[in-house]
Amino acid sequence: MSGSIARDATLNNATEFFSPDYVTARARFRAAAETAGAVLHALALDAAGPGGEALTIDIARLGDPRARKVLLHTSGLHGVEAFAGSAIQLALLQQPPAPAADCALILVHVLNPYGMAWLRRANENNVDLNRNFLGDGETRSGAPDLYRRIDRFLNPPSPPASDFFYLQALWQALRHGFHPLKQAVAQGQYEFPCGVFFGGSTLQQGPRRYLDWLRQHLSGARYVFALDVHTGLGPWGEETLLPEPASGATPIARLAAALNRKLIEVTRGDTAAYVIRGGMGGMLPRVLPGATVDFVLQELGTYSPLAVFRALRDENRWHHYGSGGLEHPAKQRLREALCPAAREWRTQIVAKGIGLVHAAADWTFRKRER
Repeated sequence: MSGSIARDATLNNATEFFSPDYVTARARFRAAAETAGAVLHALALDAAGPGGEALTIDIARLGDPRARKVLLHTSGLHGVEAFAGSAIQLALLQQPPAPAADCALILVHVLNPYGMAWLRRANENNVDLNRNFLGDGETRSGAPDLYRRIDRFLNPPSPPASDFFYLQALWQALRHGFHPLKQAVAQGQYEFPCGVFFGGSTLQQGPRRYLDWLRQHLSGARYVFALDVHTGLGPWGEETLLPEPASGATPIARLAAALNRKLIEVTRGDTAAYVIRGGMGGMLPRVLPGATVDFVLQELGTYSPLAVFRALRDENRWHHYGSGGLEHPAKQRLREALCPAAREWRTQIVAKGIGLVHAAADWTFRKRER
């Protein structure tokens, strides 16, 4: 069966790759990886799931263990967003792109298993892990002035309840401007530990163990193409591709041509994206100094920015000022906001996810070393 025919067959059943919970997703990923002949690793974490179950970051490696060219695909850095990324990885394992000689495909399944298990975007310490990878010399303190001024709106110290959210949000947007507001709220803050987009006071256990694994197992790599899957930003069912600003090995125009896709520069103020602090993409070249690195964040759009933020805000309130249990509607609303149940959406994003990986594999595995 040719690759394109196999992918078409996979997409006919795309919704079947979505799992109901973390435990199921992990078991399915590991079983599929073993069937595909991958070497498996599990990075154990101290936190536990709702039923006391163990949590691990699972890694499947296909190809040369000493590969010089590596395609690195990650999911679930933002916990609950992992339902989509896990589905894409499970679909990929049905017919993975075959690494050429001296190449490897690495799938990292759920970098924030606590968030997936508990239906949270953040981890067990309320840390947004894509704001946690600060470099040496970067301070883990402070917050944007605008975030500080509207903290009571962003993070009400009470369980979720009707509080005229959309009217409040409209007032804040009219008062401060949508783009400045978006940037101040989402770039990352290190002052309000119970607040949204909190970057943490220290490098978290999951990221630390993942970076240690990369140092140990990718020390021989000379080129790494990293793809990181997220959901919630952009038009419904569409992808927005965001390269790491100013640190990629390949010029954006050339990389866009190689992938046959549009790449968005996050520094442009007229896009849905924003510049963040402590992102994982910026850390990879520092942790793999022997490799040149291209990093692309794949955002898969769901609902409007305000609808997504409201769901995030309500779940955060429930976590801190309620019981935090999975039974509350705020948990299910956040899951729906970041992984819609609609069959059409799920089919579209699996198609876009595996399509991007195959395009990236064509580029990575055929790339000539200088």
